[in-house]
Amino acid sequence: MSQPISFQYPERVRLAQTPTPLEKMERLSGKFGVDIYFKRDDYTGAELSGNKVRKLEFILQHALKLGADTVITCGGAQSNHCRATAFAAKRLGLKSVLLLRTPNPEQPPAAEGNILLDCLVGATIVWITPEQYQQRDQYFAWQAEQLVAAGACPYIIPEGGSNALGAWGYVSTVEELVDDMAQLDEPDSVPTTVISAVGSGGTTAGLVLGNKLFAAGFRVVGVNVCNDRDYFQQVIGNIMNDFQERYLEQSVATVADIEILDGYVGKGYALSRPQELDAIRDLARLEGVVLDPVYTGKAYYAMISELEKNPECFGSRIVFLHTGGLFGLFSIADQMAEVL
Repeated sequence: MSQPISFQYPERVRLAQTPTPLEKMERLSGKFGVDIYFKRDDYTGAELSGNKVRKLEFILQHALKLGADTVITCGGAQSNHCRATAFAAKRLGLKSVLLLRTPNPEQPPAAEGNILLDCLVGATIVWITPEQYQQRDQYFAWQAEQLVAAGACPYIIPEGGSNALGAWGYVSTVEELVDDMAQLDEPDSVPTTVISAVGSGGTTAGLVLGNKLFAAGFRVVGVNVCNDRDYFQQVIGNIMNDFQERYLEQSVATVADIEILDGYVGKGYALSRPQELDAIRDLARLEGVVLDPVYTGKAYYAMISELEKNPECFGSRIVFLHTGGLFGLFSIADQMAEVL
């Protein structure tokens, strides 16, 4: 068995309610004949709920160190990351500018779900088209230039907080998971597969790196909710390479360690199929756990679909990483009503 590798965490500001609990889904486990646990990162906070907060602890500490007074970030209209960034920034006395993607910026979506919360906390929202979003680095630069001209000190946070610094958030999660496993009344040798949604790559990058740094021995599987396997192999690989160059004395992970379960994007990013919404409904009624339609709902649907085909496909123990996103359900209330 490989040994843990020595390293030092960067500075962070404490924002997330951690460690989060690991809960066994007893009825779900019985249904598939596999031990299924949920790592409840939807419990990292209320306004700051979800996986993004773990990344922001490291990123916003860096912003504060550089003297920033405003953060700029981006995402879809119902972005959990943007909502979490806006609230985290406000807690730290910072302003926030959110570049949100929508088909027609002249007629933006209604202020509901995460958008309502963005407005409530006083974030500045800049609506841009999907085509403009593809050039988001350029739009980041323009916003930063305007802020500097107005006397502000901006700090740019990439989509999803997914960069080398943000990846530390999920390196630390693996450390929690190792402790969680040690508390279970089961042998340490039980093979464990950790499954999570992949939207911008930073969470999976941190999980893969942490798995190596702590010699955890997990199988890490990401379910892409947009794009495809090749795209995320490259994106996650780039984050991991940058992380290792910046923070480690030796490389511990390669692109070969990135496993993406492709084929469950469905209609596309933030677009739900009836069977995905059925799965969200059924889990709520089985275990009293609520998933979101953009990330965890798709990843969960992928997991149970694979288990229905082969209950042994992920081994005898699964940890499903619940990355939050509850507020995204409110913007699709009409769709959900059709499956209730």
